[in-house]
Amino acid sequence: MQAQPNQIVETLLSTLGFKVSVASHNLPEGLVLDITAEDPGRLIGRQGQTLGDIQYLTNRILFHQDPSSPKVIVDIGGYRLQARETLIKKAREAAEKVRRWGDAVELEPMSAFDRRIVHQALHTDPDVETHSVEVEGTEKKVLILRPRKH
Repeated sequence: MQAQPNQIVETLLSTLGFKVSVASHNLPEGLVLDITAEDPGRLIGRQGQTLGDIQYLTNRILFHQDPSSPKVIVDIGGYRLQARETLIKKAREAAEKVRRWGDAVELEPMSAFDRRIVHQALHTDPDVETHSVEVEGTEKKVLILRPRKH
């Protein structure tokens, strides 16, 4: 049976007492499920944590139903898209500092989802390389940008 990502999110959130509708669209990164809800802030959570949890649960359910299912991105009102653009801008500014001064730059601790966005944004930069380093006592890692060795 083919997994239905929209239905999974709608069922999950309605079970939790939220009235939502889910639209899907494709981006280069994959399928995006865009949720419309009366109180989007409650579903986004602090720094997007609840939204990240919804995305994690959705992908686990999808994988359980069909191990060949591609991962989906769950968004609410463009929150992830806006946060992604802000993160890419911050990463490019940090890369410019690395180019200008030749020193390593450390970005704040971030989730695996956010680190992946930064890695993808800078992977073709010929002058900068990125590395994830664990932050002791947390699940998060920081990204360190440093000059690429030629």
